[in-house]
Amino acid sequence: METLAHLAYRWLALDLSAAQQQAFQRYLEELLHWNQRFNLTAIREPEAILTKHFLDSLSVLRVTGCLNGRRVIDVGTGAGFPGLVLKIGCPFMRLTLVESVNKKAAFCRHMVAVKVWVGRAEDLGHDPAHREQYDWAVARAVARLPILAEYLLPFVRLGGAMVAQKGENGPVEVQAARHALEVLGGELEHMQGLTLPSITETRYLIVVRKRAATPALYPRRAGIPAKRPL
Repeated sequence: METLAHLAYRWLALDLSAAQQQAFQRYLEELLHWNQRFNLTAIREPEAILTKHFLDSLSVLRVTGCLNGRRVIDVGTGAGFPGLVLKIGCPFMRLTLVESVNKKAAFCRHMVAVKVWVGRAEDLGHDPAHREQYDWAVARAVARLPILAEYLLPFVRLGGAMVAQKGENGPVEVQAARHALEVLGGELEHMQGLTLPSITETRYLIVVRKRAATPALYPRRAGIPAKRPL
């Protein structure tokens, strides 16, 4: 099995230190151990975890650059993807994780000493301590882009950006989200396609820059963005 260090260098030109490699090895071992008791992820083969979780999460750095010193929020992080992976890659970033499932939040706290908020993004998005306070908001496999933008953009400061990790339907979702982005103060800046080993479909990193303040109405109360997308 090819190591994550080799994969990261070959596919992302990212050079992981020995300490980072050890951190990822512990992450892998703990994820496999917890999966014996809790359903944290459907992907359970070590090689698949390296590519479909770790390498895929690290690919965010292609569009963000180094996140050290940046304030980042990961919404719907699950077992820490991409947030905890990015934290290992950029140890000095200031990270907040949002996860509504207690067992997944508990795993994230077990792995790294970071802020984990258990609840819905729609509620936290109105908290002055978090609203428009982040340089980057990220999410992977959470919701379609018109819905996801309402979750993420309220957290982003003016001039900051959100990154949505999407599969092969990424370009279609961008077209569907144009109205939502305009309403929420965002503007599509960049959409980068990439392929990763053992992942047959093209992956997309969608960057939306925050150009105007999000109206106070948004995000709407929990559940409404998914039921009635903008």
